[in-house]
Amino acid sequence: MQEVNKGNQEVRPIDVEQIDLEKLKEKITEEPSTLPYAHTVGGAIVKPEDQGKIKANALEAMYQQTDMQMEQIYKQMQLLAEQAKNINARKTISERIYQAEIRFEPLIGRIYYLYERQGKSDVLSLIAPNEWGKSKKYDTCIAAIRLLADHTWEVLDLP
Repeated sequence: MQEVNKGNQEVRPIDVEQIDLEKLKEKITEEPSTLPYAHTVGGAIVKPEDQGKIKANALEAMYQQTDMQMEQIYKQMQLLAEQAKNINARKTISERIYQAEIRFEPLIGRIYYLYERQGKSDVLSLIAPNEWGKSKKYDTCIAAIRLLADHTWEVLDLP
């Protein structure tokens, strides 16, 4: 039997017969890097991570990323809504032009002017509002327009 000295504490004898060799084997490993604690005196201190802090940081990063993506999608939706509004305006003007009185064959790419007449159908003209001079023939210029290749009209100017 050996005695263990622990500073000012009482010295107790160690009973070698009572040492459980199986328990000691559990604390010995061929791969010390797998131990949850430093295996040598000079080994690095191994502290468990604060899982709550890690999760909170990851959650914050996730919120920032998804908020940024949602903002990007929202801007794309606004752009699409504006494009749809412009297409609808082109459709409305195109319908109004094709219901108007046209005394010539419009050519693709040329600029024309749509005029409104009181009590009568609209008129498509080659003459701009500032080219009429003193003999203003029509009441109101609705829009300056250009015929596109798909036979819709691009609105160049709305008074």
